[in-house]
Amino acid sequence: MSTYLINHLRIPGGVPNEAGLRYLEQVEATVQPYGGKWLANGEASVVEGAWPGLVVLMEFPDRAAAERWYNSPEYQEILPLRVNNAISDIVLIDSLPADYTVRGFAQQVRAAIAAATGSGS
Repeated sequence: MSTYLINHLRIPGGVPNEAGLRYLEQVEATVQPYGGKWLANGEASVVEGAWPGLVVLMEFPDRAAAERWYNSPEYQEILPLRVNNAISDIVLIDSLPADYTVRGFAQQVRAAIAAATGSGS
């Protein structure tokens, strides 16, 4: 099951500085051994709410691969180039099973509530 990394990225001044550019030049080599790939990178069209900055969307084969990459010595070595020169909110989220539906999720929540309160549906 794929895991996605989402980075809400804000670069002070809007243009990467020298350290930020060095990070960009090196990060791809740290991702490749873990099966990671970029799916999207750039400004988002905000249709509701606020999202200042950029979006980076990456895919890894699974959560373990994403976590191994993030914690790898190679990535940890260049991580300060990003965190000291940009603002990021990074999350990992797993893909859904092929048979997932929002309606089915709602039904699961209703069943859990009923079980917790001892009432029938």
